[in-house]
Amino acid sequence: MTDPADPAIIHVVDDDPDLGRAVARLLGRHGYRTQAFETPRAMLRAQADEPAHCLVTDVMMADMDGFAFAERMRAQDPAVAIIFMTAWPTTSSAVDSVRRYGGLDYLEKPIDEGRLLAAVAEGARWSRQRRGALARLAPLTPREREVLHCLAQGMSNKMVAAALSLSPKTIEDHRAAIVAKTGASSPAALIALVREASGTDG
Repeated sequence: MTDPADPAIIHVVDDDPDLGRAVARLLGRHGYRTQAFETPRAMLRAQADEPAHCLVTDVMMADMDGFAFAERMRAQDPAVAIIFMTAWPTTSSAVDSVRRYGGLDYLEKPIDEGRLLAAVAEGARWSRQRRGALARLAPLTPREREVLHCLAQGMSNKMVAAALSLSPKTIEDHRAAIVAKTGASSPAALIALVREASGTDG
C-alpha cells in the first residue's frame, strides 16, 4: 500500500484497453494514482507533463514494442521503474527485459496480482530514491561531479588531485562544495548517493 498522503503515480500501457484499465483499477484500489494508456506514444506525452514513478507495459504492441518503448522511456526519464508484462513469455525476453532494458520484473499474463503489487511497490521505492539522489546532484558543476565520482571510488584528495591534474587544495574546496550541496559528508554517504543516482543501490 502506498502512502495515502503522497501516492506513487503508476502508468499502465497495453493496447488491450480492457486489460490495461483492469490493471490500473487494481493498483488504484491499493492506493496508487493510476492511468491507463492504449499506446506508448500517448504515455510518453503524459510522462512529460507528470512523471510516473513506475510504468507497467505490455511487451507486444502494434504502436511500438515494449522494449523499444522502454528505451525511449529511459532516454526521457531515467528514474522511472519499468515492469514488463506479456502473454507470450520467453526466457530470452525475460533476460533481455532486465539486462538490456532495465526492467524490474517480467510478468506473464494473466497477471499474478501479488507479484505485480510487490514489483510496483519496489519500483515506486526505487524511483523515489533515484529521483531524490538526482535532485541532490543537480546543483553540482561538471567539475564537482568529476570529483564526486572519484571520491565515490574511494580515492583520497591527493589521488583525485593527481587524476584530475588539480591541486589538493582545489580538491578540498570542491569536496567542501559537494558536501554543502548534497549533504553527503562521509565517504560512505558519497558512495551511496552515487549508487542511488545511477540506480544501482541494490
